[in-house]
Amino acid sequence: MSLEFKRTNVWEEADDSLYQEIMDLNEKYKSYLDVAQTERRATAETIRLAEEKGFVNFEERKEQGALKKGDKIYFNFMDKALALMIMGENLKEGMNIVGAHTDSPRLDVKPNPLYEGSDDANLALMKTHYYGGVKKYQWVNIPLALVGVSFTKEGEKIEFNIGLDEEDPIFYINDLLIHLSKDQMAKTMKEGITGEQLNVVVGHSSKDADKDSKNKIKENILKILNEKYGMVEADFLVSELNFIPAMKAKDVGFDRAMVAAYGHDDKVCSFTGVEAILEVENPSRTAVALIVDKEEIGSTGATGMESYFFENLLGQIFALEGENALLNARMALQNSKVLSADVNTALDPSFPDVVESLNACRVGCGVGLAKYTGSGGKFGSSDANAEFLAELRKIFDDAGVIWQTGELGKVDQGGGGTIAFILAKYGAEVVDCGPGMLSMHAPYELISKADVYMSYKAYKAFFES
Repeated sequence: MSLEFKRTNVWEEADDSLYQEIMDLNEKYKSYLDVAQTERRATAETIRLAEEKGFVNFEERKEQGALKKGDKIYFNFMDKALALMIMGENLKEGMNIVGAHTDSPRLDVKPNPLYEGSDDANLALMKTHYYGGVKKYQWVNIPLALVGVSFTKEGEKIEFNIGLDEEDPIFYINDLLIHLSKDQMAKTMKEGITGEQLNVVVGHSSKDADKDSKNKIKENILKILNEKYGMVEADFLVSELNFIPAMKAKDVGFDRAMVAAYGHDDKVCSFTGVEAILEVENPSRTAVALIVDKEEIGSTGATGMESYFFENLLGQIFALEGENALLNARMALQNSKVLSADVNTALDPSFPDVVESLNACRVGCGVGLAKYTGSGGKFGSSDANAEFLAELRKIFDDAGVIWQTGELGKVDQGGGGTIAFILAKYGAEVVDCGPGMLSMHAPYELISKADVYMSYKAYKAFFES
């Protein structure tokens, strides 16, 4: 036994069989990424996958009375948050929960977005409000897709998905040409592109507009929207539309060992958590894959982890048994063990100074455990117990999971948080657990296929422990 700790590189341990398993899982992951870009789309895709594996809608299942061991249910909340559960022997004794989120940084369309550029620029544009932590300059000059929903005055739902299919048009945000960028280039990177400059080009032609109209291009766009979707401009007021990168997941490198895509944070954890629970049968403790929204803006709102929707679900389950619903729901949560499944930062050789090398994740060295997140003096962190870490160490080692530890950068360099502290408030044992990645929150992020696989393997071992 070596007295000295050394990280294990997954690729160096992988025989032909493991290598193929890694590659096969990542083909499934890429397919998931290409249809699950937003929380609505991720929820729909996860339900599809779950139903194929025998999970049933709780709203239908509860009509049959109390749940029993081995029952597989899902609970869809507002099409943005989702719980997959496999019932164990005694729910009051707690659950093994893997909690991830499916929202990612993006550009949300403002309620009154459409306008025609001034000074006869011959462009129609849409106003946006960025969502989550973004570097605004990264969102210009890239292909964008428009996804989301709107409603007509009559209540008809309109679904948008423009820019993701090969034959679709895309959308675009202009930047200033280098020849005229003297003043812009003198600004800080934060100031070079402002939030109010993230205006998306959506049209240019005035072909079918009234020749006497003041805003011919805008009018033409509204005619197109009305003919295709039955939409009028006032319908934007009750819309939920998002501009996201119109880029599919792609292999990276001569060896194809990494994946570049929009939304690895945190769809890599939602995918691997769901993939893991779909392969679990009859666990002794209730297994839960908890997929939530709004993490990127503080886990607020009805579909964020701060909501009581999951606690209310547990209350309904206990009520079916005729027991004290609220008390038992709280006790089940207190007795639970939770992997807050979220990504961590990995050492980037181009930017080594922002991390402390001994305690930074490395790509290709497996799933990462982060005892704490937060910022400064661990503010905003739940800071996991050593007892729980020791328990996970045994679970992972026994299952052959290659894992490492990590933290989100140097002390006082910055920081961030996850949903860990929210679940910990019930008294549950919680720790952050997810792969390290590069270019986090960029429109196109980078992750190791080896770490995707080890995240899946870790979550599966945890569910089955």
